[in-house]
Amino acid sequence: MAHKFSTSYVEDSVSLCRYYKNLSERAMDQVSDEQLFTALDEEMNSIAIIVKHMAGNMRSRWTDFLTSDGEKPDRNRDTEFVSPPTTRAELMNLWGIHSR
Repeated sequence: MAHKFSTSYVEDSVSLCRYYKNLSERAMDQVSDEQLFTALDEEMNSIAIIVKHMAGNMRSRWTDFLTSDGEKPDRNRDTEFVSPPTTRAELMNLWGIHSR
């Protein structure tokens, strides 16, 4: 994850985003399908819920980011914390990995 000093904010941001996305994918590879969808207690979210929320956040923040700022009007953040995808394949598709 070497960062170069650059005036290219977009290039640096995309590079860092890809680094953390890859890191999270490697972490998800280490857990079973059951563990992806299990919350450890009532106060916590499952990995699947966190991924759903992060995908919604990234879609909202990066869609038209050069022309609009922040939350998009079509985002319903509260729904990101209920009803996650039911399979690893659906979750990975939501996360943007179509080949798993």
